[in-house]
Amino acid sequence: MIHIKTLRMRKRFCTLLLAAACTAFSAPLMARDSLAHALARAAPKARAEVIALAVQAARCADARDGVATDRLAVIDYSRPSTKLRLWVFDLASRRLLFEELVAHGRNSGDNYARRFSNETDSLASSLGLFRTVDTYEGRNGYSLRLAGLEPGINDRAESRAIVMHGAPYVSASFFKTTGRLGRSFGCPAVRLEIAQSLIDDLKGGQYLFAYYPDGAWLKSSPYLSCGSAALSKVSAR
Repeated sequence: MIHIKTLRMRKRFCTLLLAAACTAFSAPLMARDSLAHALARAAPKARAEVIALAVQAARCADARDGVATDRLAVIDYSRPSTKLRLWVFDLASRRLLFEELVAHGRNSGDNYARRFSNETDSLASSLGLFRTVDTYEGRNGYSLRLAGLEPGINDRAESRAIVMHGAPYVSASFFKTTGRLGRSFGCPAVRLEIAQSLIDDLKGGQYLFAYYPDGAWLKSSPYLSCGSAALSKVSAR
């Protein structure tokens, strides 16, 4: 009986020790990723892992440039165009500002975007991290220029005139008759009703992160491979 009791005590001790070790290991990780967790809670319809990648990319860019941003937009192109797949966050307050439909490029696919390009005249969307620039009035109305930060992935965005703008083909009434949203020339087009307010919240050096489960991009993106030393330079939000 003493032998069995001793074994039980040892087993309990080992269990407690393992739990303590796991807690000690995960606590810094949870603290480091608290922003990603907070944003995922604010946008429960978004995939938490996509939000985490967007936060990681933004932090990496902050570490490289030494300038923290206030807003982060996330597009999940793995979702169909008929579903909400654009989220805009206020990083300081950790609030969700917009949860919206967004169109993809004509040559990226029909309801689902499957192909992405950085090439001129491809009429396709691009993946990766962008920095917002300035606004202007163009043929699509009030628009927001985007600067692609990833060489070979989206760095031709400005020369391709990839901008965020409003479009009449981005609406529930449109996809109810066609089965999908209308498609752009590669721009992330949004509903006309919210275009100006959304653009105003994103203009002036904020981030937009466009996601799709493309293995080559996920492995090669410089903004998804920052080391802990680089990320530690960015103060916790």
